[in-house]
Amino acid sequence: MDMIELKHSLRREGFQLSVDTRIPERGITGLFGASGCGKTTLLRCIAGLEASSANTQPVHERRIGYVFQEPRLFSHMSVLKNIEYGSRRCPGGTADLSRTIELLALESLLQRMPDELSGGEAQRVAIARVICQRPKLILMDEPLSALDYRRRNELLPYLDRVHAQTTTPIIYVSHNIDEICRLCDYLLVMDAGRIVADGLLEETVSRIDLPQVGGSNAGSVIAAQQERYDEVFDLTLFKASGIALWVPGAHDAQEARLRIKADDVSLSLSRSESSTILNILPAVVEAAEAESASLKLVRLRLGDSRLVARITRRSFERLSISVGDEVFAQIKSVTVKR
Repeated sequence: MDMIELKHSLRREGFQLSVDTRIPERGITGLFGASGCGKTTLLRCIAGLEASSANTQPVHERRIGYVFQEPRLFSHMSVLKNIEYGSRRCPGGTADLSRTIELLALESLLQRMPDELSGGEAQRVAIARVICQRPKLILMDEPLSALDYRRRNELLPYLDRVHAQTTTPIIYVSHNIDEICRLCDYLLVMDAGRIVADGLLEETVSRIDLPQVGGSNAGSVIAAQQERYDEVFDLTLFKASGIALWVPGAHDAQEARLRIKADDVSLSLSRSESSTILNILPAVVEAAEAESASLKLVRLRLGDSRLVARITRRSFERLSISVGDEVFAQIKSVTVKR
């Protein structure tokens, strides 16, 4: 796999950035961490907007596109003129304007002015303008953070489309784990100016030794394929290696990411035949970590997939659970992404 090197360091009063890592040249890399950990500072270093020790190349020569938290459209230009501005910055002028407009469903908005757009529409225009620059790398700095819940959910499917149809690598910054799990393929976890973990999304997000992906963020992501839809009970069956999961409702996606929160997984030493829980799967205990005085995080292996469960220490000790034990994972809720 071809990789992009990120090597940046800077020092400020009370803060030091020190990053030396690599990310894939394809797909979306998530940059995840708490507010103030240095995510935006790292992006600004990559873009050349912040002086770091790594790269003295002028900003205009880096061919990096930047999508900010706010759309930052030119207020005196129509939607079309804003997008064309990005196209004019494309080397050789070869940007496919019409394809980008179609990708982000902007056809009906082209003659509008920025003050006539909703927040989600304006952000779609900002993304289109960046794509039309044909950059080597796109940086997205929490592009949904300024939107309310409804507008955020309206924009997410367009980001799915960008992910599926754009070959340009993207670094996507967020402190929202659900966004990261839906959009990203690779994950960098950041804390206090440093990368504390990196790897494929499914592996990294299920680590139980990282506080940054613990707490309310604890859970797992499983890539699965749709097997069939049960019209009688309005349930869809998804399958992955070692897993078959029933999920409420009908779903268009043949391939999907299943997001399972640690709070929605319980453990049993035997399979219950009289439970309301549909998904009861055999698993092997891979690791266990104390999360607090009362709680344990347990990582499970199900075929090639990983699952995280949050249980009480009392239950853990009462069942005498140990690494290597065979148990049954009882999954109460599954969220389907894409």
